[in-house]
Amino acid sequence: MYLIRGQNNINLFKNRYPNVKLSATIGNFDGLHLGHKSIIQSIKKDAEKKGSKTIVFFTEPHASEYFANINNDKLSPPRISPWREKVRLLDQEGIDFGFFLKFNDSLRSMSPEKFIEDILGSLNLISLKVGDDFRFGANRAGDYSFLRNWGANNQVDISNTRTFLYEKKRVSSSRIRESLLKSNFDLASKLLGRPYTFSGKVVCGQKLGRTIGVPTANLWIPKQKLPISGVYAVKCMLENQSLQGIANMGTRPTVDGTKPVLEVHIFDFNQDIYSKRLEIEFKHKIRDEKKFKDLNLLKSQIQKDISMAKELLR
Repeated sequence: MYLIRGQNNINLFKNRYPNVKLSATIGNFDGLHLGHKSIIQSIKKDAEKKGSKTIVFFTEPHASEYFANINNDKLSPPRISPWREKVRLLDQEGIDFGFFLKFNDSLRSMSPEKFIEDILGSLNLISLKVGDDFRFGANRAGDYSFLRNWGANNQVDISNTRTFLYEKKRVSSSRIRESLLKSNFDLASKLLGRPYTFSGKVVCGQKLGRTIGVPTANLWIPKQKLPISGVYAVKCMLENQSLQGIANMGTRPTVDGTKPVLEVHIFDFNQDIYSKRLEIEFKHKIRDEKKFKDLNLLKSQIQKDISMAKELLR
């Protein structure tokens, strides 16, 4: 998948692909769940009929994250997956082009007319599908009706998609976040169409786990909050090798940590995996994170957690 990183690279894309026709969709696509996949399959079928290529527009950061940051509000919704994972999943779905729309003050204040003129209208779109609740432009003033009028005047086929339901309820990123926050991984996997995982590069940590006999792999995590917190029984994938372990997502209050860290202790494993990518599948929550009086009490609790994790994963 060819990735267009930012509005300032539109001309570079047009110069490289001057005559390509595009069937498009636009949205956040956080988690790339079954509802998103339904839209993607729809534009792929459309592209096959019309001899066009597919393109997915998505915003980074999410609007809610942007407004939380400028308002110093820490209550923005957690992210199901970071943008790099989104790109990987779109690539797996067979999308030809991804357009990374940088959500900043310029995009936030852009009128619907300007958004169409500078972005949608600047590309050779022949069709555009949006969700049934799609809004765009400053103050969310643009809607489906606005797009339909523009499309009718510019030979762009505009259509919306039906709500995708599971158990008579809408499949949405917010519903998945809620299920993950409640550690309902079974429901989350059904809504996603795959198990919930987090993939990250193993980075150097403080190596405190070694001092208590429980070495851990520390994964890089994005600035955005993840919808998980606490201690979990997990499955891991390392270079096509399936492993089991226990993970802690939190600030590690016993050692006065302040920033969120994802640590994974892999059972019966002793290899140097720094800089390698580790994929974590969260299976069962064991407990919330808590502060212990000393490292000995923490070590004792971790051994109990390991025993429980092995039992749950058996």
